[in-house]
Amino acid sequence: MLGVVCLVIYLPKVGYSTCHWCHVMEVESFEDEGVAKLLNDWFVSIKVDREERPDVDKVYMTFVQALYGGGGWPLSVFLSPDLKPLMGGTYFPPDDKYGRPGFKTILRKVKDAWDNKREMLTQSGNFAIEQLSEALSATASSNTLQDGVPQNALRLCAEQLSQSYDSRYGGFGSAPKFPRPVEIQLMLYYSKKLDDSGEISQAKETQAMVLFSLQCMAKGGIHDHVGGGFHRYSVDERWHVPHFEKMLYDQGQLASVYLDAFTISNDVFYACLCRDILDYLRRDMIGGEGEILSAEDADSAENEGDKLKKEGAFYIWASKEVDDILGEHASLFKDHYYIKPLGNCDLSRKSDPHNEFKGKNVLIELNDMLALASKYDMPVEKYLEILGECRRKLFEVRSRRPRPHLDDKVIVSWNGLAISAFARASKILKHESPSTRYNFPLTGCDPKEYLEVAEKAASFIRRHLYDEQTCRLQHSYRNGPSKAPGFLDDYAFLISGLLDLYQYGGRTNWLVWATELQNTQDELFLDRIGGGYFNTTGEDPSVLLRVKEDHDGAEPSGNSVSAINLIRLASMTSGNKSNRYRQNAEHLLAVFEGRLKDMAMAVPLMCCAADMCSLPHGTQVVLVGRRSSEEFENMLAAAHSSFDPNRNVMHIDPSDHEEMKVWEENNSNIAEMAKKNFSGDKVVGLVCQNFTCSPPVTDPRSLETLLSKKPAS
Repeated sequence: MLGVVCLVIYLPKVGYSTCHWCHVMEVESFEDEGVAKLLNDWFVSIKVDREERPDVDKVYMTFVQALYGGGGWPLSVFLSPDLKPLMGGTYFPPDDKYGRPGFKTILRKVKDAWDNKREMLTQSGNFAIEQLSEALSATASSNTLQDGVPQNALRLCAEQLSQSYDSRYGGFGSAPKFPRPVEIQLMLYYSKKLDDSGEISQAKETQAMVLFSLQCMAKGGIHDHVGGGFHRYSVDERWHVPHFEKMLYDQGQLASVYLDAFTISNDVFYACLCRDILDYLRRDMIGGEGEILSAEDADSAENEGDKLKKEGAFYIWASKEVDDILGEHASLFKDHYYIKPLGNCDLSRKSDPHNEFKGKNVLIELNDMLALASKYDMPVEKYLEILGECRRKLFEVRSRRPRPHLDDKVIVSWNGLAISAFARASKILKHESPSTRYNFPLTGCDPKEYLEVAEKAASFIRRHLYDEQTCRLQHSYRNGPSKAPGFLDDYAFLISGLLDLYQYGGRTNWLVWATELQNTQDELFLDRIGGGYFNTTGEDPSVLLRVKEDHDGAEPSGNSVSAINLIRLASMTSGNKSNRYRQNAEHLLAVFEGRLKDMAMAVPLMCCAADMCSLPHGTQVVLVGRRSSEEFENMLAAAHSSFDPNRNVMHIDPSDHEEMKVWEENNSNIAEMAKKNFSGDKVVGLVCQNFTCSPPVTDPRSLETLLSKKPAS
C-alpha cells in the first residue's frame, strides 16, 4: 500500500447502477488504460456501493459538500490509510475540458501533494472529520422546542418555497428540477392549516402552487407517458428532458402526494396519476415474492447487441417511427405529445446542450386537450381512448427494444415508502367516480388489490430481512440478505409504511410489528441524552462519522419521519407508552431547533413534524366492527376521505380476541370504547378531537360529514 486510498463511489455494475454520469465516468475514465495505470501504480482503489452502504457514502459526501458547496454522484474521494478524507469531487472527465480538471490531472496532483505535503493533508483530513463530527451530532440544550418555533418554522418554510415557485412551469426552484415530494407535503400541510384558521384566500393560493406543479410534472417528459412512473429529474425548467433513471423512492413518494392532491381536489386527474405510478411498479418492479425492486437505468442500447449504451434510448422516439406504428392516428398523437420531424428537445437551451437527442422526441403535453379533441372533431372520451390505444402500441414496440438495466436489489427503506403509497391508495381511490374510465397504461384495478401488494412487500421484508430473535433489520436483499445492517432510514420508513398499512385496512399484526421496530430503533439509534437519532448503530469502526441526519431532500430524513412516527404512535397508545413516544419526539425536534429557525426550507418535513407535535393529539377516528364486512371497507374509506395529516385511524374487531389483547395492552381506553360500541351487524365510527369524542355514527356519509368539520380553535 502506497499510503493513499482512492475511494470511488461510482457504480456502473452494482449499487447506484442506474446513474447516467456514473456510466459516463466508467467508460471515459475507468476503462481508460492511462487512468488505470495511474490508479494501479499510486493508489488502492475501492469501489463502494452507495445504496448498499449509505453510511459510508454519507461520510464522504458530507465532506465533499462541506468543502466544495455541492455534491452528487459519481463521487470520488481520496483518503489517507486511516480513512480520513483528503480531497474529492464528483464527475471528472478523463482529461482537462469543460473548464474542469481531468481525472488524470487530479490523480497526479493528489500523488504530488501526498509526497510533498503529507503532514498538511493529514492534518486537514483530521480537522475536517472533527469539525463534521461535531456539527453532525448535535444535541439539544432543552427537551422541547421553544414556544412558537413550530408555527414560525412552518410559515417560514412555506414563504421560502413560495418565493422560489415557478409560476410559469410549476415546481420550486430552477433547473435542474427535482420532484421533491417533501416540499409538496409541506405546502399542502400549510394550506390545510391556513384553511382551518379561516385564511381561505392564502390557503387556496398555496394549494394552487402545488396542484399546478403536479400537473406540469405529469404533462412533462419527466413522466413516462407510455409506461407509467416518473424519471429522476428534469435537466430543464419545463420538466421536459429528464435524466431517465427511475427510482423507487420517487415513485412511492409521488404516488402519495398525487393521492393527497386527489383527496383535496376530488379531481380524478390526480387519482389516475397515482394509479399510473403504482401500476408501473406492479408491472415492472415487483419480484417473485412480492418484493419491490429498486430502480431502472437511465441508459440502454439502441439495438440488440450494441456495446455502447445511450441515455434515454429506451424512451425516446423518432417522428417517422411514430408514423409507422400509429398510422391513421399518428397526427393526433404527435399533436398531443409535441412530436416533431427534427426532434422536440428544443424547448429550452438546457434541454439538450450536447445534441444527444437530435432528431428524437421526449413526449410532453403542451396543448389543451379539449382544444385538440375539438380540432379532431371527437368527444373527449373518444379522444382519450385513442390516445390510450396509441400508447399501448408504442409500449408494445418499446418492449422489444433492449431494456434498461434493472437494479433488482430490495432496499428496506424504499420499500417502506412504496408500502405506504400502495396501502393509502387502497382506500383513497375508492372515492373515484364509478364512471371513471381508465386508458393504457392504467389497469383500472379494484383499489383493494393495492393493499395486497403492500402486504406482500411487507411480508417479504419480515421473512427475509428481519431477525425474529434480535428484532433487527438488514438493509437490503439481492440473492439473499446483504451484510449491511439496517440503518435509521430502514427502520423509520418501514415503520411509517406499516402504520399506514394498518391504518388503511391491514390487520393489527402490522401495528404490533411497527411498535417492535420502534423499540429496536430506539435501542440502536436513539441518543437518549442528547436527543434525536443517529443514522448508524456506531458498531462499525470504519465509519468515521455517526451522523444525525436532518435534511429532507429527494428522500425525507430519518429523523423527520421518526418524529412523525412517534407522534402517530403517541396518539394511538396511552399511559407511559404514549408519554415516552411524545417525549422522544419533542426531544428529537429540540435537537434541530436551530435548523427549524434558520434553514426551514432544508427541513420541510421536519417543519410539519414540529407543528404536529405542538398539537394535543390531532384527530382520532375509531372504527368498531367486523373486519370481513363490506360496511367495514366503506367506513374505513370514509375515515380517509378528506385530507388531514394529523388524523389517525384505528379499527377494532372486538370479536377478535388477539386484536382486543393488543389494544388492552397498548391503549385500554380504545379497548373499552370498542367493547361499549360493538354492534354485531354494524360498523360504528367515533371521531375524537381535543379529548372529546363525537356520538357514534354507523354510515360512511355521516362519518365523512363529521370529519369535514373544521377543528375548533
